[in-house]
Amino acid sequence: MDQAFTAIANRVSGWAGRPATFVIALAIIIGWGLSGPLFQWSDTWQLVVNTGTTIITFLMVFLIQNSQNRDAAAMQAKLDELIRAVDKAREGFVGIEHLTDDEICRLRSALEREVGASADKQGTANETVERLLDRT
Repeated sequence: MDQAFTAIANRVSGWAGRPATFVIALAIIIGWGLSGPLFQWSDTWQLVVNTGTTIITFLMVFLIQNSQNRDAAAMQAKLDELIRAVDKAREGFVGIEHLTDDEICRLRSALEREVGASADKQGTANETVERLLDRT
């Protein structure tokens, strides 16, 4: 069942993220809006779009969450492999994604202090990006 769901989630996520899908959805909503006078703006006319969009949104939440979970897990596995492979990397960092938000914030702050990060992180980031761009 997991493989079937993953295959379906991948296909639907790929399809849903395309510009053509957005254009089709927009055309449906425009068509629905233009049909209002034909149905005299009835409650049933409104219920059709409300029900349809609610069902689609409800299902898409699960598909998007599944895709994000898989992407995050794959990224963590790749990072863990890099930590394992790099000689000077600290292997204690493998699996830190399981820490609480507070623990991760404290760890990040400690790392920033360790490397001497300044209080003006945005300024430092901008300088780093500018130096990188100057090299290209």
